[in-house]
Amino acid sequence: MTFKEMRLADETVLLLPEKALYWPARRMLVIADIHFGKAAAFRAQGVPVPRGTTSENLDALDALMAAHPTREIVFLGDFLHARAAHASATLAAMQAWRARHPDLVLTLVRGNHDKHAGDPAASLSIGMVDEPHMVGPFAFCHHPDIAAAGYVLAGHVHPVYRLSTRLDSLRLPCFLIGPTRMVLPSFGAFTGGFAITPSTGEHVCVSSGEAVHCVR
Repeated sequence: MTFKEMRLADETVLLLPEKALYWPARRMLVIADIHFGKAAAFRAQGVPVPRGTTSENLDALDALMAAHPTREIVFLGDFLHARAAHASATLAAMQAWRARHPDLVLTLVRGNHDKHAGDPAASLSIGMVDEPHMVGPFAFCHHPDIAAAGYVLAGHVHPVYRLSTRLDSLRLPCFLIGPTRMVLPSFGAFTGGFAITPSTGEHVCVSSGEAVHCVR
């Protein structure tokens, strides 16, 4: 895996191909839009979708923590997709994962889906905050357009960028980086993406799943 190191707000951060950001000075992982229980919510409405997305998300978090020493994970909103995400099987998997990481600090910046789904179970020991959540020079948010004193790290959009040649095109999850904010790609399995067009002064770094490449 090849990450992209960059300076933001006079801090070094790593853009990870696993669609997350790592802040080495704080040993912090930043995760946007994991949407636990989205597949369960669809199944509850009679839509046949794959099982196993909760385990896939938790395994992905474990892999990230194995690669990058982690004291805290900050979730930039939409931790739970809907009230159906409180299903017993989903909660049991998350509680088992939490029991394996009792000293890990978890912080959730409430997003729009969290307000509908309700806060996660108290047994998961997740600190709940509203946006903007200030830590050092960064304002951790769910919505990118929040006015904040610091450099905004946000989610909500699920950005993807289309790479095109004369014969083919490819949509890849991306980090959208501007002078005052960065929008992170959606971390969760089964969450889809929204094709973005960068504005003047914004840059795009895409993730191939193996590496992060800055393309414009």
